[in-house]
Amino acid sequence: MSMGNIFLIKKPWITEKSTALSNLGKYVFIVEPAATKNEVKKAVKDLYRVDVRTVHIIRRAGKPKRFRNVVRTQGSYKKAVVTLVKGQKIDLGR
Repeated sequence: MSMGNIFLIKKPWITEKSTALSNLGKYVFIVEPAATKNEVKKAVKDLYRVDVRTVHIIRRAGKPKRFRNVVRTQGSYKKAVVTLVKGQKIDLGR
């Protein structure tokens, strides 16, 4: 098991929608911006000891936000929606 791959996953993304997806065997994670589908698949397999069926990547660009006269950019991030093999699940401590 290579320890480099598990650092690609920053944290699980826990929202109402991702919780509903987890009932279907799909889990959402925030990952490093340079992570690829194959790297995420290997990292989830190593970290949670499950078999991954598919990985979908979503990249969200930062958006400018204004507060009074100051304009700042919210950070961009990359999400990975990981589908597990039927019958397996991950306990994210909800």
